[in-house]
Amino acid sequence: MNNLIHIGFGNIVNAGKIVAIVSPDSAPVKRLIQDTKTGGRVVDATQGRKTKAVLVMENNTVVLSALLPETIRGRAAEDEYNSQEE
Repeated sequence: MNNLIHIGFGNIVNAGKIVAIVSPDSAPVKRLIQDTKTGGRVVDATQGRKTKAVLVMENNTVVLSALLPETIRGRAAEDEYNSQEE
């Protein structure tokens, strides 16, 4: 079964496909977001709020979230822990 995690505002991603969860503040990450926007490979899941986390996916898609990276990491770790118990 795929491990799906909630990334805010009813949006869900497959945790197994996440390569990295990073903060959007550094210049390289800002360039990555801009490059993926021009390439049409960005999914904006912020609902118009400030981007606080950038999820880099296996297929080179970037997902923007209004949740903090620590919150998403915690949800992914919790989901992984729960799936190991089953």
